[in-house]
Amino acid sequence: MKECNAVEVHRVVKKFKVYQDKGHTIKERALFKRRRKYEERTVLDEISFEIPKGQAVGLIGHNGCGKSTTLKLLTRIMYPDAGTVEMQGRVSSLIELGAGFHPDMSGRQNIYINASIFGLTKKEIDSRLHNIIAFSELEEYIDNPVRTYSSGMYMRLAFSVAINVDADILLIDEILAVGDANFQAKCFNRLREIKSGGTTIVIVSHAMGQIEQICDRSIWIHDGKIKADGIPREVDPIYLDFMGQQRQTVSEKKEECSNTDVLPQECSKEPQEPENKKRWGNGLARIKNISMKDVNGKSRSVFKVGEDIIFKIHYCVNKTVEDACFGIGIFRSDGVQCFGTNTKIEQIPLFHLEEDGYFTLNLKEVSLLPGEYWVDIAIECGYGIPVDYFTKALRFETYSEINDVGIARINHTWKSGSQIF
Repeated sequence: MKECNAVEVHRVVKKFKVYQDKGHTIKERALFKRRRKYEERTVLDEISFEIPKGQAVGLIGHNGCGKSTTLKLLTRIMYPDAGTVEMQGRVSSLIELGAGFHPDMSGRQNIYINASIFGLTKKEIDSRLHNIIAFSELEEYIDNPVRTYSSGMYMRLAFSVAINVDADILLIDEILAVGDANFQAKCFNRLREIKSGGTTIVIVSHAMGQIEQICDRSIWIHDGKIKADGIPREVDPIYLDFMGQQRQTVSEKKEECSNTDVLPQECSKEPQEPENKKRWGNGLARIKNISMKDVNGKSRSVFKVGEDIIFKIHYCVNKTVEDACFGIGIFRSDGVQCFGTNTKIEQIPLFHLEEDGYFTLNLKEVSLLPGEYWVDIAIECGYGIPVDYFTKALRFETYSEINDVGIARINHTWKSGSQIF
C-alpha cells in the first residue's frame, strides 16, 4: 500500500444470494430442498479507487448501486468475494449509530461501551468524556437510562462519541440529519474541523449539498461500477441530470399507464451524457437570454464590493412546467460556492410556467471580496428535476479599495475607548 494513501480498493467484487423461498427451520430445509432457489446479485463488480490521506470523498448513486456495501467493506463489517481493501490508521464509522448501546444503562456508561468498540482505552475515554457529553448537549440527562431518551437524543449521543474518537479515517453513511437544525449545523462545523485536521473522510449521501460542502471529490457508483470520479462540481451535475431523466421517464410512463391500464416497462438504467457539460435538463423550458445590470440599469460585469447586482433571465416554454423553481448559485473562480438560493428554499408559493417570460433577481449589497465569480442559473420542476441547468452562465468581478481577506466582507466597526474608527 502506498504511504500517501489512507484507503486503497483494488478490483473488489461483492455478491449476495437473494432467496426466493428460503426455509428457516431444520424441518423446512430437509423437506423443501428444491424450494431453496436464489438469485445471485453482483452488487460491486471489480471497483477500484484510492483515497489519499486527508481527502474527503463522497460516494453517490441511486439506491441499491453499492454505496453502503462499499462503506461496510471499508469498516470490515463484511468482506469482499474478490479483490482487496486496505486502509492505514484508526477507523471510526458513523454507519449504525448507537451500535452496542444498552437501553438500561445510563448515557455515561454507554459512552464507555461505544467508545471501546471504536478501540479506545479507558484512559482515552476518560480524557474525552467531558468533550463527548458537552458536544451532545445532554449534560442533564447523561446519567439517565438510554431507554428514556428520545430518538434525537439517542442519535446525538452516538454521533458525539463517533466524532470524538480522533480517527485517521471517518466513514459516514446517511446520518448527517442528526437532531434539530442547530445541532446539524454544529455537526457540519465539527466535520469541517476534523477535515482540516487531516482526517480522511468518506461520506455516503443523497444530499448533493452535503457532498459539495464537505468533499473534495465525488465517486459515482452505478450498478456496481464506478461511472464517474472527479470534483463534485463536475460529477454531481451529471449524476443529478441522469436521476432527473429517470424520474421524468417514470412519470411519463405512469401517465401512459393511467391512460392505457398497461404496466410500464422498466426504465433504462444507462446514464445519458449531457449534450453540453455546461448545460443540461429535460428541455420543457429553455433559458434564452441573461442580463446582469447595476441599479441604474446599465449592463456591467465588474462591480464594487457592496453594490447591488440585478439579474434578468428570459426563458421560452416548450411544454408546461409544473411546480417550477428558479435558482441561482455563485461560485468563486476556484470552485468555492459562495452563495446559492432558489424559490423553493425561500418558500415562494409553487407556480407553473405555461408561456415565455422572464424573472429577475436583485442581489442587495453584494459583499463578495475582490475576485472573479461565476454564476449558475437553473430552472427545475417537481422534486429537483432539471429543466434547464446552465453552469457558468455569467462571469463577473468585484473590486475594492480595502484589502480584506476571505470570501465576503462583514459590516463592522472598531472602537478604542470612546473613539470609534
